[in-house]
Amino acid sequence: MKLQGKRIAVLAENMYQEMELWVPYFRFKEEGAEVKIVGAGGAKSYTSKHGYPVAVDAQAESVSAVEFDAVVVPGGYAPDLMRRHEAMVRLVREAAQQGKVVAAICHAGWMLVSAGVLPGKRATSFFSIKDDLVAAGARWVDEEVVVDGNLITSRRPDDLPAFCREIIKALTKA
Repeated sequence: MKLQGKRIAVLAENMYQEMELWVPYFRFKEEGAEVKIVGAGGAKSYTSKHGYPVAVDAQAESVSAVEFDAVVVPGGYAPDLMRRHEAMVRLVREAAQQGKVVAAICHAGWMLVSAGVLPGKRATSFFSIKDDLVAAGARWVDEEVVVDGNLITSRRPDDLPAFCREIIKALTKA
């Protein structure tokens, strides 16, 4: 149970990519972490791109980065909806500023752009948002997982094993 005592926020919004939310969620629980699904705007649940629901444990407006060891942002089209909520963006920004693990996969790079945490960082994402990350100051690379300080990024669902492995490794160092 490598993550016993660790608290992880997994952000959720409609149109999330199922595997990018549920694989980390269950992988971290398996390692003993307390994992909270964090939403925004008062919704009690969200549906994935294929209609699979996820219940919200807490609202971004009612939590703070100091409460978590890591913030994980799944992809799909959810990040474009997440970044419309200042509380979600603030949670990511504050977690990064506090040196907490901030992990984003696929289109979740959009949240990193909105949070302003990419300047000078190496990062990856789904290829279609490469230009967005580069314009936000990232040094974009095409690798399955990129770790730059407390920032961990991956490209797509196929990268989930490496993505989860690096998050677990970062949290066991902390």
